[in-house]
Amino acid sequence: MTALLVIAAHPAETAYLPPDTDVVLTGIGMSRAATVTTRAIMERAPREEDRQDLTVVNLGSCGGLKPGADGIFEPSTVLNRDIDADLMRAMGSAPDDIIELREVGQAGDGSVLATGDSFVAGGPARDALIRRADLVDMEGFAIAVACRELGVALRMVKHVSDDAGDQALEWDDRVDASARALAQWLAAYRAGEASA
Repeated sequence: MTALLVIAAHPAETAYLPPDTDVVLTGIGMSRAATVTTRAIMERAPREEDRQDLTVVNLGSCGGLKPGADGIFEPSTVLNRDIDADLMRAMGSAPDDIIELREVGQAGDGSVLATGDSFVAGGPARDALIRRADLVDMEGFAIAVACRELGVALRMVKHVSDDAGDQALEWDDRVDASARALAQWLAAYRAGEASA
């Protein structure tokens, strides 16, 4: 039977998960997300062969960049929005800035998640991202990198809490709806796994 490890950034995002859920909180940002996710995986499955029986479920709130973005998304692609990949390629480097989540077992819904360490609340940063992505967060790419490098399956599930504009500044008031929706998703997912 596959063990589930839920990874989230903030305790408010996991407020409605059952107490028996194996949850690890990373804190905010990519460096912490990569480090904490790697440590959590290695503590649960130190041997490579054990990792085949582990699935990381990344639950989190996110900003919606496109008009009407609402509800639950299971991205197909996650990108590192902090790297100037075009400039690096022009200089002869090959940055690892895009992960197709099918590499870690998730077909996804076709959406693109852009991850970076800056908080997006409108302005030029948001305007630039609209051309590249549907959603924005601060941990997803790092969690995907850790899972890919360690050979662990990943389900990435994001709930739109705000529009990555003025609403983003109300995250504390809006995250409760995301936490409820993410808990419902996880309950349905666990029920499906149990009946499979």
